[in-house]
Amino acid sequence: MTAAKSFASVKLPESLVQQARDAAQPLRRSAAGQIEYWVTLGRVVEHSGLTVQEARDAIERYEAAAREAREARMKLEAAPSDSSPVVSESLEAVKRRMLAANADGSLQAHIRSIVADNRQKAERRKAA
Repeated sequence: MTAAKSFASVKLPESLVQQARDAAQPLRRSAAGQIEYWVTLGRVVEHSGLTVQEARDAIERYEAAAREAREARMKLEAAPSDSSPVVSESLEAVKRRMLAANADGSLQAHIRSIVADNRQKAERRKAA
């Protein structure tokens, strides 16, 4: 028998919770599960040897990409309906590839490879 998890309530900005809901939906996670996943990734990054600046740069790139995706989505929603099926198929193909990579473990393997590379870079910087 597994031990029951204990939970605590915290207040989070509504925008973060909405981002978690949006990110969680294609992966069939709850918003809480998505936030827990992000926290785990953050802990991995913190312990991987990335500098604060490298982490900030990565966050800035991620947020810029998220803004571009939101803007693109808004443009698609405003576009005539005859162009949506083509774009929708493309988004569905990306979603299928991501879900397949998650299911077969290749996504996790890629993340582990990136973390290992970052650790090596950090070790080389420390040695220099």
